[in-house]
Amino acid sequence: MFQKHVSKLGLLALPTILFSAPAHATEDDLNIWTGQFISFDLDEDGDWYIRGEAQERFTNDADRLGQLLLRSFVGYRINDRVNIGGGYAYILTDPVGPVEINEHRFYQELNVRLVQTEGGVTVDSRTRLEQRTFEEGNQTAWRLRNFVQLRAPISENNKFVAYTEPFIELNETQFQRGGLSVWRNFAGVSVPLAEGIEVVPGYLNQYVVRDGEDRMDHVANVNLFMNF
Repeated sequence: MFQKHVSKLGLLALPTILFSAPAHATEDDLNIWTGQFISFDLDEDGDWYIRGEAQERFTNDADRLGQLLLRSFVGYRINDRVNIGGGYAYILTDPVGPVEINEHRFYQELNVRLVQTEGGVTVDSRTRLEQRTFEEGNQTAWRLRNFVQLRAPISENNKFVAYTEPFIELNETQFQRGGLSVWRNFAGVSVPLAEGIEVVPGYLNQYVVRDGEDRMDHVANVNLFMNF
């Protein structure tokens, strides 16, 4: 079974390999990111559900809490492969040097299961449109993100997890420059803890495009998922 997954894993890993070798110098940083995600159904049929999450991002060689993200979402399952919804997020960014930034983000997303095999391999897509507002500014920044994730069994209980996600800024404001701004690539392993609960540790590479020197974050990423 493992050999059957190799080609699929290679295709998803390709953007990571290409993007992790930029043509010009970058500033590197070591991060530790943790996240807690919970979702549960709102009705007996399971058509409507809600999701909540908190993420803590320790930056500057993992020395300080550089960003805190709190996000909520209400979704509707059109069928077993497609669901849509929207939500709100608050993001506190506290970089070294500049003043902290308080962001209020509204977003809509479409989630589609692209592949599901009898062997347990899945490929999922999440397309998210964000409207970003900031207490420190008066413009609305629009951003598009497309997340594609592969999960493939590697043992009886564990799965290999990999995803890629570019961030495309659709306009220019005080807080975004327009065009490709961030590209994230992740590889890790799912570890079940109980029914509906799993932890996914892994490595995340985040490439940040900036007006000056670009930045590459090397992230030890650990997320806890709870589905009820």
